[in-house]
Parts: sequence; structure tokens; C-alpha cells
Amino acid sequence: MHILYLHQYFATRKGLTGTRSYEFARYLVGKGHRVTMMTSGLANREFPVPEGKQYAKFETEGIGVVAIAAAYNDPQVGTGMSGPQRMLKFYQFAWSACRIGKKLPAPDVVFATHTPLTIGLAGLTLGQYFKVPFVFEVRDLWPEALVNVGALKNPLAILWLERMAKKIYTGAKHIVALSPGMKEGIVRAGVPTGKVTVIPNASDLELFGPDVDGSVERQRLGLGDRFAAIYFGAMGLANGLEYVIEAARILAERGNNKIVFVLHGSGGKRAELEKMASEYELTNVIFSDLVPDKEQLARIVAGCDVCMTIYRAAKEYAWSPNKMFDALAAGKPVLINVPGWLGETIENNNCGKCLDANRPKMLADTLEELAADRELCRRMGKNARELAEREFDRVKLANRIENVLIEAVSKK
Repeated sequence: MHILYLHQYFATRKGLTGTRSYEFARYLVGKGHRVTMMTSGLANREFPVPEGKQYAKFETEGIGVVAIAAAYNDPQVGTGMSGPQRMLKFYQFAWSACRIGKKLPAPDVVFATHTPLTIGLAGLTLGQYFKVPFVFEVRDLWPEALVNVGALKNPLAILWLERMAKKIYTGAKHIVALSPGMKEGIVRAGVPTGKVTVIPNASDLELFGPDVDGSVERQRLGLGDRFAAIYFGAMGLANGLEYVIEAARILAERGNNKIVFVLHGSGGKRAELEKMASEYELTNVIFSDLVPDKEQLARIVAGCDVCMTIYRAAKEYAWSPNKMFDALAAGKPVLINVPGWLGETIENNNCGKCLDANRPKMLADTLEELAADRELCRRMGKNARELAEREFDRVKLANRIENVLIEAVSKK
């Protein structure tokens, strides 16, 4: 089976963003399938398009990569742009993917992964052009997610995205959703429930683990003997990391200097967060820059005691963030302020705490509790790793993706 796989933000473990598409593509190649990955070659450390070229071809571990000179590959680049600027870039990539994709050898199936939503337009067009099934993967509900975090308020823009989503959903042979909440949102848009399969993000059980040595990174960050809580990922509007800064301020006011927060990553809000921490004169917040590859990130996480999965308080909670699944694989307790499926998963498996997204004091209180009870922390970490192995093994989930694609082709 030849799979034309579209993902604007494709990256391997050497990149700076999520590797779901890489891991799935690598698995599919290992099963004897042919994978052609189309991605953005701009702001791309791994697959850069030479100046003056419209696209460039690469190969990595048997995956054919077609990098396009449009938009940007690193999603954190977009966190510093306005909404209209980002949408323009998204359309540029979708249009270029359509144009260049038609020059490629015909696939058996087109598989496009969101975000952005516009990637679905390219997938739909190429599926129709080659007369093959189109499968769409939804990693975030648009426009709902944008509305819920306050990033989108224009009624016309909301209506426009709703119609775009419905067009893509209707044209897809099958849809993959990364959480039960996402499936519910897709079904609410009029899609039959049998057309949607939930395949959550996977835990990287090879890279992250309780046996990874984080001592060097812990020393580099200057953590000393303090109890360290780490957030790693984008620092944009949707992430709401002011919540963490406020919790740090509360602990500082209590005179507790034994707990430290590590904020690792970049994004449009990082400068504001650094300014906020400076104005509060906080010494218990450390900003950590992006690192060259995920192996070093795994060591940074190993050097900390708990992991935080933080989002801005919103009405609906249908996310499936990579960071939470990697934290589980690392064997760390997870502190999450997202209720619904994510929060219930953490609470029901006793591998962390679900917090109120409107009460940073709850984060401060929980950290004091865990710092005072290292045995509780150890048990939660053990439960986290067991949950990752039991339910979020990458190989098991990649096998489900393969089955979805094979079934779509067989029903052509």
C-alpha cells in the first residue's frame, strides 16, 4: 500500500515538535508499506528546502519526504503570529501541497493529519485527483478549540471554519480522532459515529522511561535538591502558563523555596511569562530553551520530579497533548488542569492529580503535598509508566492506524 501522508509539522526525533507522524510512518514502512510524507520545508531544521526551490525530496528511515517551500514546519513559530497571518500561511501550504502533490506517483490512500484544518482541503483534493480514499486525522477541534481559548471571536470566521470542517469530514472516507471528546465534536457536526475511530497519542516507551539518567540536566538547570515540576511544550495563548507563574508566586509568598518550576519550550507568550516572573521577582521559575533532539528532552524530564500538563481554562476539553503521554512513559506523576477524559485518565489510574484550571493555589498545594511525600510521588510515577505500557503503547496504536488505512483502501 502506498500512503501519501500530509503533515505540515512533520518531524523525527531530531526535531523540536511531536513525532506521532514519524513514529506511525516508520511503523508502516516496517510493515512493508510505502510512505510519502509531504511537509513544510520552511523553518525546518531537518528537511530544509534550498533557496529558490519550490520543494525538495529527502528520505529518512525508508520514509520518502517531500518538503514544500510554504508556511512553516515548527508549530511554535505560529504562536507569535496573528490569527489572519497564520491562516494565510496555512492556506499557502494547503495550496502548494495540492499543486506539488499532483506531480507525485499515485498513492493508494491519502492520509492528512490536522492541525491546521486546511490540511484537510489538500487531502480531500488529492484524494479526488488520484481517485483514492482520503482519511483525515483530527488532532484538535476547529473552530471549537480556538473559540474556547479566546483565540477566535469573529462570528463570520467561526462559521467559515465550521463549514470547512464539515466539508472535510463529509469528503473523508474515514476520520481518526485523538480523544473521545474530539469524536463527540465530530459526530455533533453530523458525521456518523461509525465513521470515526479514536486513536489517542502514544507514549514513547523507548525514549522516555524511569531509568533514564537526568542527573546531568538537573545539574545544568541548577535545580539542586529542590523538588522540580516541569512543563515542556509550546508557550502560546492556549497553554495558559500564567497559571504556573501564579502558583510559583503563591509558593514564594509562603516562603517555600524547596519547590522549583521548569518551563521548557518557546512560543508567542514566553516573553510575557518571563516578564511576569521577573516582575514578581520569582527565583523559583526556570525558563529552559529548546534542545536539539528529544533524547536530551527525555533526560531533562528525567531530571525533574513531576510533569505538568497545563491549558488555559476553557468550556470543552477535547485535547490529546503529546506532553502528557511522554510524561506517563517517563514514569512521572502528572499534574493536569484539564478535566474530562484527560483528567479522569490521570485520576482513575492514580498517576497524578487533576487540578482546577481557575485555581493556581491548587497547583501550589499539590506540589507541597507531593514534595513532602516522596513515596506517594514514587507510587504515582510507577502507575504512570504502567498506564503508558498498558494503554498507550506506540506499536499498538500504530497497528490501529494501519488497520484504518487498509480498510479504507479495501472499501474503495
